[in-house]
Amino acid sequence: MAEISGLWKSYSLSAETVEALRSVDLVLQPGEMVALVGSSGSGKTTLLSLLGCLDRPTRGVIRVQGLEVQDLRERELTQVRRKQIGFVFQDSALIPTITALENVGLPLSFAGKSGSDVEAPRLMLAQVGLAEKGTRYPAELSGGERQRVAIARALVHRPSLLLADEPTGNLDSENGHRIFALFRELVAAHRLCVLVATHNVELAGMADRRVYLRDGRMVNGGSG
Repeated sequence: MAEISGLWKSYSLSAETVEALRSVDLVLQPGEMVALVGSSGSGKTTLLSLLGCLDRPTRGVIRVQGLEVQDLRERELTQVRRKQIGFVFQDSALIPTITALENVGLPLSFAGKSGSDVEAPRLMLAQVGLAEKGTRYPAELSGGERQRVAIARALVHRPSLLLADEPTGNLDSENGHRIFALFRELVAAHRLCVLVATHNVELAGMADRRVYLRDGRMVNGGSG
């Protein structure tokens, strides 16, 4: 599904160089949920950004569905993101002025598919248990419901890889468990690969596999 090899990411900060990632290797397989575990500053968000084609590595190789992406042009990277990758963030990042259903349909609109996939947003909302909430605005939904809308939005274009960055960080423990349980259901239903970053060790235990980052290094669990 996805593979990174010898991945480094460096940033220049004033007069010094910060190594956010250091020689990271990771293999992700179809049909598995992987928890990326580490404390704040360990490099989790940087790794997700690189694997999601939102940033470029300083050096190393990133493959998504067998395609090396680290040197692709921006237009080509956009196509990889639109076809292969879904994103869920700690803040659901819904647009407050449009309904839940319209939020879910945004990726299809960006890809020019809204006319041919009229029912896809409704079906995804139903799959995350919100079939009756499509006409609600984000402010009318609970935190857990908003995050489920964000998950539906991330999956409406049927990506092969779902990346989630601390998706339960703003939720209570009950809703956090519900979100991780939903990820498990989606992995089983669609044979997706889900990589979810978390500092919650209990929730990470719900994944098929845990990989650990510390100070930008993979300390164990990187092989699929």
